[in-house]
Amino acid sequence: MLRRKLRHCHILRFKFLVVLVFTAGALSLIKIHQKPDYLHHENLDLVGEYPNYNVNCSKILQGDPEEIQKVKLELLTVSFRKSPKLTTNDYINMTTNCASFIKRRKYIMEPLSKEEEEFPLAYSIVVYHKITMLDKLLRSIYAPQNYYCIHVDKKSPESFLAAVKGIASCFDNVFIASQLESVVYASWSRVQADLNCMKDLYRRSTNWKYLINLCGMDFPIKTNQEIVEKLKALKGENSLETEKMPSYKEIRWKKHYEIVDGKVKNMGIDKQHPPISTPIFSGSAYFVISRRFVEYVLENSKILAFIEWAKDTYSPDEYLWATIQRIPEVPGAVSASEKYDVSDMNALARFVKWHYFEGDVSKGAPYPPCNGIHMYLCLIKDHFQRF
Repeated sequence: MLRRKLRHCHILRFKFLVVLVFTAGALSLIKIHQKPDYLHHENLDLVGEYPNYNVNCSKILQGDPEEIQKVKLELLTVSFRKSPKLTTNDYINMTTNCASFIKRRKYIMEPLSKEEEEFPLAYSIVVYHKITMLDKLLRSIYAPQNYYCIHVDKKSPESFLAAVKGIASCFDNVFIASQLESVVYASWSRVQADLNCMKDLYRRSTNWKYLINLCGMDFPIKTNQEIVEKLKALKGENSLETEKMPSYKEIRWKKHYEIVDGKVKNMGIDKQHPPISTPIFSGSAYFVISRRFVEYVLENSKILAFIEWAKDTYSPDEYLWATIQRIPEVPGAVSASEKYDVSDMNALARFVKWHYFEGDVSKGAPYPPCNGIHMYLCLIKDHFQRF
């Protein structure tokens, strides 16, 4: 009897040890495979990119005034101005080893949250120069669940195109547009570049929820998480500038234009009325549109006829999307009533600080003067568009 009880105790103890070992093993496996909490900014410190400069990028992103002032002083130094800049050939060479490139350029290769992972986005990026700026832009908006189409201007140097191809080759979700355009300012080619990427992205994946278009000189002021939160709140609607057309701009679509000597020229020929009953609205080239909006634009005969009609007009990118957004049957569209006008200040797509609107906010100015540097992008009626 005693031996039987002792044997029973040994068996129980053995079972307990087995359970303990397997429990400990399971906990170890869980700990090993458990993803770290990427949402804590300490895990994303941007250090070591420029080892010669004592700059804390994380503090800058958090708006630390002392660190920002230190950087402004650093920008004035001779050593900074003479610091070596990466060239297209540098990118061509770096991207021969993708693992090294991704690590060196600090791309984030895992979704930072479940919410972001389940809400992928698509980007159309139109570029023609400044490979380092493109790299910084892509790195800042990159997430492995998103999709990125890059349209490179046909006029760009071959080395620039090769460098962009090198970057794209390092990611499964980044690619060059299947058809490239020679983009001429204020011509249809600017719209066509976005349309080419739009088609490619639509065919590439059925997963993405919204499309955002950018140029190579843009830079985000929101994180991917913040962008996702904003877009989810739209509940399928779109966000873009769309306002009543100023009378002085009507000539842009009432006359026939052609490209002459590399510039868009008014040929003095009246155009037929547009093939839609909705009025023509004013807007910009930039948008945040749902996948259903994209599908409608690419497949609806009425929209395709309007697109065809717009090809010989001046700066069609500044009215095409704004007008489509007011056509009632378009997914996510709003009424043509002026009550639904959306200014550039209220659209999510892009924030532009126009130099001539800057001033004292308490006296009615839309925003205060810029503390950084104005980038001169285009000249319209003696006014510069500046960021």
